[in-house]
Amino acid sequence: MTIAKTRIPVWVLEQARRLGATEADLLLAYPTLYAADLANAWAYARTNATEIDQAIAENEAD
Repeated sequence: MTIAKTRIPVWVLEQARRLGATEADLLLAYPTLYAADLANAWAYARTNATEIDQAIAENEAD
């Protein structure tokens, strides 16, 4: 799953958050995102935790 109108995967944002990035950090790193996009990403990550965890694990295995 990606953020609407972007190619930014939700798992990338969630992984960054788990590694200590703040919302301010993410908004600076991804200037096309809005605070509402992050709120939607966090809601999606909560609802689809297994999918997000799997995507993060697959990326780390590469």
